Amino acid sequence: MTRKELVDNIFRKRSFLCVGLDPDIDKIPRHLLTQEDPIYEFNRQIIDATAPYAVAYKPNLAFYESMGGEGWISFEKTVAYIRDRYPDQFIIADAKRGDIGNTSAMYAKSFFGHLDVDALTVAPYMGEDSVTPFLGFPGKWVILLALTSNKGSRDFQFIKNEQGKSLFEIVIEKSREWGGKDEMMYVVGATQGTMFKNIRQVAPDSFLLVPGVGAQGGSLEEVARYGMIGDCGLLVNSSRGIIYAATDETFAEKAASEAKKLRDQMDSLLKLYTEK
Repeated sequence: MTRKELVDNIFRKRSFLCVGLDPDIDKIPRHLLTQEDPIYEFNRQIIDATAPYAVAYKPNLAFYESMGGEGWISFEKTVAYIRDRYPDQFIIADAKRGDIGNTSAMYAKSFFGHLDVDALTVAPYMGEDSVTPFLGFPGKWVILLALTSNKGSRDFQFIKNEQGKSLFEIVIEKSREWGGKDEMMYVVGATQGTMFKNIRQVAPDSFLLVPGVGAQGGSLEEVARYGMIGDCGLLVNSSRGIIYAATDETFAEKAASEAKKLRDQMDSLLKLYTEK
């Protein structure tokens, strides 16, 4: 999906919501366990319920890999279902890959070729030759870890060099030499708040994938105030707050309700902070 297609969809749907598909077999509604593939059935109903309000879905691979081969089948079926039924949705594989060049090239072939997702989260620690193999696929995106929402982010990401630049700022500046705003996004946690001002100084025109809204306590209004740009430039992810809004037979209905609440807030923020 190109940047124009993504932006057009954001303003058509008045939403920049990404729904995280993180299914835990111990948390999904018990009545689904009788299904042949409970994880896929859970995802399918969540997708059908939230698709009117979302522009993206982000399956986290850990929740599928933890179940071995069956989990991978559920993941592939989920991606195929979105592709078939909701082709306007932006699909992010949250896999946090990144390795030496030839290994990264195989990861890229898997996710952008075989699986045909739109974007893949990538870890930047090993540098240019671990990231660039993921670039150059038409309509595909690298989403580079920059400033994450977890407590441990301060262990490394805020270390400053002699010029006073934090490591996350150096990562963004350097990576912009490898790929432009139409093929590279950055992960910036919603719990980082006003740090979005710093991000926008080094990445003024890049899209940001923002986890941490909802269960992790990040402020959607704060994210928009400091991070939104003219064409939005944001994909805000909510996982647990939507998919586990209820754990009984009403789970899909409650997920739709929570997604709609976020979409309505996003509509107001788009009106406030953009000209569109």
